[in-house]
Amino acid sequence: MQLKINGQRFIDLQSGPENDATLEIPFSPSGQARFNVELIANDHSDDPLTAPFSVAMGVCGTRPVMDGPVAITPLHDASRLLPLDACPMQGEVAIVIPVYNAAEAVRRCLDSVLEHSNGAYRVIVINDASTDPAIAPLLESYRSRDRIELHENPRNLGFTATVNRGMQMAARADVVLLNADTEVAANWLVGLRHALHSAPDVATATAVSNNAGAFSVPELEQENPFPPGWSHAQTARATWQDAGHAYPELPTGNGFCMLIRRQVLDAVGLFDVAAFPQGYGEENDFCQRASARGWRHLIAGNVHVAHARSLSFGSDRRQALGQAGMQVLRERWPNYESDVGRTLFSFARRVLDWRLRVSQSSSPSRSPLPRCLHLKNSRSQDRSHEHWLLDVQGEQMNLVAVDGECRESVPVIRFDDLCCAHWLQLHAIERVVLPGSADSLVAGKLAAQAARLGIPASIEENDP
Repeated sequence: MQLKINGQRFIDLQSGPENDATLEIPFSPSGQARFNVELIANDHSDDPLTAPFSVAMGVCGTRPVMDGPVAITPLHDASRLLPLDACPMQGEVAIVIPVYNAAEAVRRCLDSVLEHSNGAYRVIVINDASTDPAIAPLLESYRSRDRIELHENPRNLGFTATVNRGMQMAARADVVLLNADTEVAANWLVGLRHALHSAPDVATATAVSNNAGAFSVPELEQENPFPPGWSHAQTARATWQDAGHAYPELPTGNGFCMLIRRQVLDAVGLFDVAAFPQGYGEENDFCQRASARGWRHLIAGNVHVAHARSLSFGSDRRQALGQAGMQVLRERWPNYESDVGRTLFSFARRVLDWRLRVSQSSSPSRSPLPRCLHLKNSRSQDRSHEHWLLDVQGEQMNLVAVDGECRESVPVIRFDDLCCAHWLQLHAIERVVLPGSADSLVAGKLAAQAARLGIPASIEENDP
């Protein structure tokens, strides 16, 4: 039977001989204290096995469900928000992009990286002796662009050796491995950095995608089309706003878009070229070596990166390479597959997928916009943003959404740096506008935390 939460599929439950099933819910998937549950037959008939009922965390619920929409709210109980001593934007990140043929995909990838990256970063592009004659002039057209370094292998070295070369060129920087058949969107790099620095023992943070196997959302191990009417940019922004910060764990990352902590590279070493010359298993082996030293690997569930797959090798060769790589992994790490199976269907991962199903089901009636936070009502609020307001009413500090609803409220005396940082993260604020004439403690907190989190801040023009 299928369990739905707030009208959206959550999990297929395996029932016992008495047609009973158990599901432990350690935190609220919706982020709300009460949510609605119903059981549906698994015969695709959508016939309910029970009337919908309401559940409160810690209390078995039997009250009938009230009709009405359910708002998507941030994952409070499961959030792994950055502690105040974490400075994710410190230091440089090197983005390593190995290139082999598929010129049009490479162009889309590089353009998206240059458009949507912020903070201290540089892009290391390595052409692995591509046979496509369009690659050389394409890459040459980027030579004068800031932050891009172009390199070429004298002969085809294979994916793994090319990636290793890029990681060595990165010097002391953390490294993002990014396939050339990907497209990134707003917040991708800052989102990966937040996930990596959410705890000191995190080795890697991997984005989610429409097409990346175990990292595909909202349906695992399959290609997920973008929701009706949404571009990738809109899908990525909705993911940023609605996924929360649960950061499910897996025993591995995925090199299609994976941020690696420099300290881990120093401790574990580079990828194994001899065992995985063309890729397909090299990052899994690396992650297992890191796990053996006590490091963990997270899914940055709020970072969505589009992925084409198989453009360099083709699907048949990709499948053959994947099978060969898996055989090596089985021999080296006998528990690898069982560990993946156990964590791939964890409650936190199911919550991530469920929240994105809910988010994407709103696509026909919603066009996600970046959220801009004002410290006071702005005279000019362009239609390219959702304009939120940090407002003082008496002794209360309120966070007011674009629809006028108060999403958060605390006494002014409790609006400290931690509260400020949490609100900015929980509600996916992408820009902060400060009044030019105000030099208040609140403005100072907002500016300081925005800078720490990599959120652009500006001064309100023509502020009286």
